[in-house]
Amino acid sequence: MIPGYFIMDRETKTVQLMIELFCRDHHNREVPCESCRELADYAEKRIAECPFGEDKPTCGDCTIHCFKPEMRVRIRDVMRYAGPLMIWRHPLLAIDHLRKKMQNRH
Repeated sequence: MIPGYFIMDRETKTVQLMIELFCRDHHNREVPCESCRELADYAEKRIAECPFGEDKPTCGDCTIHCFKPEMRVRIRDVMRYAGPLMIWRHPLLAIDHLRKKMQNRH
């Protein structure tokens, strides 16, 4: 297995699920709309190209901010909405994200 592959895959999966939750509740779609798919594809590409690799911090704690300003606003809206829902919908991913966030702060 490529080092960091699991971590990056988990990050991508978490973002994809958050975008799906946001789109379902804001755009009344069972599958992500074109705009949300565009955001998901963009986020996946940015995560895959993260210079931190397996040491990647949570995006909110990152010092680089590799998202374009427009996409950063969009993903921030998604995360603010879907983040609190993740603990109920996908508890293992949410707990892992919170653990990683706390770990980055030490």
